[in-house]
Amino acid sequence: MRATTLVGVDNTSMNAPKVADRQATFRDVFAVAEFRVIFASYGIFIIGETVKMLALSVLVYERTGSGLLAALAYVTGFLPHALGGLFLLALADRWPARALIVGYDLVRLAVVAVLATGLLPPAAMLGLVAVVALFGPVSSASRTALLPEMLHGDRYVLGRSLLTVAAGGTQVAGFAVGGLLLGLVGPYGALWLTAATCGLSALLVRFGLAPRPARTGRAVAGPRPGAFRETLRVNRQLLADRRIRGLLLAQWLPGSLLVGAEGVAVPYAAGLGPGANAGILLMAGAGGMLVGDLLVGRFVAPARRERWTPWLALLLGVPMLVFLARPVLLPAAALFAVATAGFAYQLGLARRFLDAVPEVRRGQAFGLVSTGMMAAQGLAAAGAGALSEVLAPGLVMAGAGAASIIATLLLWPVLAPGGRRSPAPPAQSTPAPVVSADR
Repeated sequence: MRATTLVGVDNTSMNAPKVADRQATFRDVFAVAEFRVIFASYGIFIIGETVKMLALSVLVYERTGSGLLAALAYVTGFLPHALGGLFLLALADRWPARALIVGYDLVRLAVVAVLATGLLPPAAMLGLVAVVALFGPVSSASRTALLPEMLHGDRYVLGRSLLTVAAGGTQVAGFAVGGLLLGLVGPYGALWLTAATCGLSALLVRFGLAPRPARTGRAVAGPRPGAFRETLRVNRQLLADRRIRGLLLAQWLPGSLLVGAEGVAVPYAAGLGPGANAGILLMAGAGGMLVGDLLVGRFVAPARRERWTPWLALLLGVPMLVFLARPVLLPAAALFAVATAGFAYQLGLARRFLDAVPEVRRGQAFGLVSTGMMAAQGLAAAGAGALSEVLAPGLVMAGAGAASIIATLLLWPVLAPGGRRSPAPPAQSTPAPVVSADR
């Protein structure tokens, strides 16, 4: 999400530079059988996780009567996910991707089956889910790092876009399916059906993806440090690289700061009077993001998409300034949809980030993007919520937009193609500085 040649991809793409220049189509991407497997299994994974969160929240509330514990059940994977991203991401490059993804699905299946028996007390249920969530970012990073190995050139960028769309669309579907299942079979029945989605995802990946060696296994021989120490070391080295650090900040900040506005959507809608529904604002935001990704990913040529990157990032914040005037519900929803369409700016950074990171550390690098984004979004939402205690929600939403604009302007040299960047090292030497640091 610049160069027409991708660092670390196979020789086929190296000998066909036109592939990177040509705008990809949905047909190009879905023609790759392994991408169809990744796309389908990821959608099933998201639906299953969404249903599980809903069912667990309802189950905990039924057994305890505590709204706080029910809320904790709903978000219990967030903090462990962030911790796993900070301390375990090295495993995404150490272990073969297919085995890692299948293994995580099977662990999820076992955990959901235990939850569905109803034998554990609520505290133990939450603890078990939290422990398993530590490894969520490892599986997610391994899946994302597979994309440039199966999709080359602009197909990779469009594939990333399609996974984002799949995440948003299947999450909405998961909420709908989860609500229906809770009414039909109750939380325990919904959990058993979630276990079935885990098994289906595992089968798709096991028989639909080709076996690949671990990325670090292709370049590293001999004893290696523990995953905890290696994750910290490689995270530090990635952040110490000026080019990678700039691209990480560019992916983290403009969009995450806008999420602060989502954090006060409920009080803003409540302040508009009876009939105002925060769900309309939030759905408009999700819809704007999905439409922006689809349109920019599919219908904007690669070179133009990269030129538009800083302007799309600027779009995140500018519509939010209108919230100073406290627009009513429908105009507010339209403004929110336009703003979130700007999230498509990240597509213009995809190939540049891919070029910047060593191939043997792709899994950890992609995981670091996700972990940093989750942390930044959580902090932005919490900060906006705290500010809404002393300021009007409309002012806070406008402030989130202003913060996003400031971050975009500060990062403009990084966001703009051909901006401030250090030259990428040759493909054959990229792993050396990272791999040899502990020897």
